[in-house]
Amino acid sequence: MIDLHSHTFFSDGELVASELARRAEAKGLTALGITDHGDLSNIDFIVPRLVAVAKKLNEVMALEVIPGIELTHVPPAHIAEGAALARSLGARIVIVHGETVVEPVAPGTNRAAIEARVDVLAHPGLITEEEALLAAANGVFLEITARGGHSLTNGHVARMAAVAGASLVLNTDSHAPGDLIDAAFARKVVVGAGLSESSFEVMQTNARTFLLKS
Repeated sequence: MIDLHSHTFFSDGELVASELARRAEAKGLTALGITDHGDLSNIDFIVPRLVAVAKKLNEVMALEVIPGIELTHVPPAHIAEGAALARSLGARIVIVHGETVVEPVAPGTNRAAIEARVDVLAHPGLITEEEALLAAANGVFLEITARGGHSLTNGHVARMAAVAGASLVLNTDSHAPGDLIDAAFARKVVVGAGLSESSFEVMQTNARTFLLKS
């Protein structure tokens, strides 16, 4: 199983990268994106450290660690700049913290992220059909999440993706050991979003194809 979205104590996670990676490996994951929360104040601190630790872990682990960032509550006007900076520092995956219904994320965040062609729009809440169509055109993945609260709109996200032809990925947004899930539970999350169980395999193929290109 591939999970592109997780956090260490470089932001609000509970674990160092090595422990998070080991726990993910023990759950049967084959790849894990470590994407700590960032904005223009700390991208230059987080990304180089995740790049460095990913390099060391990938020398010795079967699990592949993918260094990245989750641009979080970044003003929409700054998202493209933040994404470009993260990539220039070596981030292999750029996620944007979408307009979840359980946080006061600035309106316009979803659209700005999609226009900036980030890799994944996380928990995009009540994403519009127009935004989903733009995501499909720009190759931005929409996230089905296992994270409590953010997952309330998984069904809506799945419907908008189906209407627009946008691609989905399944992530945990893990912050603590108990947030990590195995493939069996991930399939339940997918079915709970109103999708077929086979959609999980499609999402995994999407993630695998992305990693081959990144």
